[in-house]
Amino acid sequence: MDTVIEGCRAVVPSGVIEGASVYIRDGIIEEVSLSAIRGRTKRVQADGLYLLPGFVDIHSDAIEREISPRPNVFFPVNVALFELDKRLATSGITTIFHSLSFSEGEIGIRSNRTVYDIIKEINRLKSAFSINTMVHARYEITDDGAMAYLKKLMRDRQINLLSIMDHTPGQGQFREIASYKHYFGNMYNKTESELDKMIEQKMESKGRVNGNVEELIRTCRQSDVPMASHDDDSPEKMGWLKENGIDISEFPVNMEALEAAQGVGIKVCLGAPNVLRGNSQANNLSARDAIINGCGDILCSDYTPMTMLHAVFTLVDLNILPLSEAVKMTSLNPARAVGIGIETGSIEEGKKADMILVGTKDEVPTVVRTFVSGNEVYRDMR
Repeated sequence: MDTVIEGCRAVVPSGVIEGASVYIRDGIIEEVSLSAIRGRTKRVQADGLYLLPGFVDIHSDAIEREISPRPNVFFPVNVALFELDKRLATSGITTIFHSLSFSEGEIGIRSNRTVYDIIKEINRLKSAFSINTMVHARYEITDDGAMAYLKKLMRDRQINLLSIMDHTPGQGQFREIASYKHYFGNMYNKTESELDKMIEQKMESKGRVNGNVEELIRTCRQSDVPMASHDDDSPEKMGWLKENGIDISEFPVNMEALEAAQGVGIKVCLGAPNVLRGNSQANNLSARDAIINGCGDILCSDYTPMTMLHAVFTLVDLNILPLSEAVKMTSLNPARAVGIGIETGSIEEGKKADMILVGTKDEVPTVVRTFVSGNEVYRDMR
């Protein structure tokens, strides 16, 4: 049904249009106007609420905890996917890239065969979800056994984004072995002997990774799959990304790497939880400091979908960014980075009507309604 959302504060790429009316026809934004739009069928009174583009979340591993909320506890994948789909809509996310790690024997569900099956299930069910659903495959470079699964998935066009990870202690996120053990021991209840075995396996595999990474990069290029890198820690690493056509750096661990990314045109993805909390869980780079210094292009939910909305308004409340620029970090910028910016990511004529109405309750920003291709998939009835 054609719809007019009227009386909203529409956040467009150039700023905020007060008292706007937005006409949606066949799921597409046909008109954004300051004038009343007459003669249409369905009308939504926004009553001064903000109308934002829906969030495009290119890195969220929340699905891991949905399937396995505790060690050795596993729920059916289809149940977990549908339940998380509902919560994503309530958080204002209209396009999700479920991030699943090929990192055999590391933590939780990160078994190659298990992750392969989950990705197949996501693609089997994706048309039934309320929001746009994609797959972000994460490849731990020390995992030789993942290559066959990844190549098959890409041949079958089951992957929409691929990131390269290296969690070997001594670089990246874990510059010290102690920090590696602290993270995996506390977060995932790994014993000392299990941690020692994980580290030993990573160190043994380290010398064999170059061939696998080069092959995977070639496969991504042939399949037109966008690529990212994870926890980059140096200007040299950013130069390597540029040389190999990898356009996104996720969570650079220091300002030196961040500035180098900006210098060579690599898009930087920061964590919305980091923005909301004010610091990194792993005591690495502060996302707020990065943005204050003019670095950082994209925000993702990382592990907590609700942080997308609150990170946006935190940046505004702290006078770090104007609202339209903070919103672009969660919508237009990520959409462009993964090649879907022509169809979604902003409130502009000709784009899909993936949008959210946002109000405030008890001083907290709240998603009031969520629209995907013009269809209302969530409404706060309170």
